[in-house]
Amino acid sequence: MNHHVTTPLATATLERWLTGPRFAGLPAPETAHPAPLLSFEFFPPKTEALEAQLWTCIRRLEPLQPRFVSVTYGAGGTTQARTHATVTRLLRETSLVPAAHLTCVGATREAVDAVARDYWAAGVRHIVALRGDAPPGSRYEPHPSGYSYAAELVAGLRRVADFEISVAAYPEIHPTALSGDHDLDNLKRKLDAGATRAITQYFFDSTIFLRFLDKCLAAGISAPIVPGIMPVSNYAQAAKFSAMCGASVPSWLGPLFEGTEDDPETRRMIAAVIAAEQVRLLQANGVDEFHFYTLNRPDLTYAIARILGVRPAAPAAADTTAAAGTG
Repeated sequence: MNHHVTTPLATATLERWLTGPRFAGLPAPETAHPAPLLSFEFFPPKTEALEAQLWTCIRRLEPLQPRFVSVTYGAGGTTQARTHATVTRLLRETSLVPAAHLTCVGATREAVDAVARDYWAAGVRHIVALRGDAPPGSRYEPHPSGYSYAAELVAGLRRVADFEISVAAYPEIHPTALSGDHDLDNLKRKLDAGATRAITQYFFDSTIFLRFLDKCLAAGISAPIVPGIMPVSNYAQAAKFSAMCGASVPSWLGPLFEGTEDDPETRRMIAAVIAAEQVRLLQANGVDEFHFYTLNRPDLTYAIARILGVRPAAPAAADTTAAAGTG
């Protein structure tokens, strides 16, 4: 007796499988192809506990030998002293190449130039030059004796010293930009003023970045445009921040985190999968450099770097001459 009965659901599933499109997977990582270049962003700590967390993060990621690490600046330049202290300590105590954020907000040209000269004297050779945001609740107003916008700041830094200069780019348009074309013109002005590369605001849909690259090329921009990647383990926080900075949150992202509010381990696993898939897709499209917003939490970034083929540097071999002795 035949007990096998085909249900309508099974029939529909079989039909989908037989007639639906076939999706090839992402290409396997090429062992002969070099791993991508990475850079990491940290923010300066506000308390001693956060200071310890930051340095745990730095030590965890240091063996990955990033191209550089950047240290952010608070709104209105509120963390300038902490940024400077973190950058100079990075120079003194690590093998990392620090890039200091510098903004136009609330300072004269002379004051900004003096900070830049101090950085150069301390050994810092890379600046992330930004217009900067006004303190919460107020509109951005250029300082009457300051650099008005990032393009002016870049030109000013070029006069101070031969810095490597990174600037910001916005695949989904800066919230205060008049239009997409206006935003792209502003990016071109920053690069024409002497910036070395642009680092983008984070995004979650890789096609947004790839379309932005096409627009940059059409506008005559040939400098490297490095995608900013932010692994998300706290969805509510990321959605709130994205609403403020103009980054769109795809409809599929929220449901992945539903019900995980009290389960940080699962949230981290979900975050790693999402970000790794995003960067692997960009890799498949020829992108070979990524800037990670670490939020001073290193494990996600470390895991994704591993998936991308980045390996920690082997520790230097100990000198065994003295140990061998002469017997």
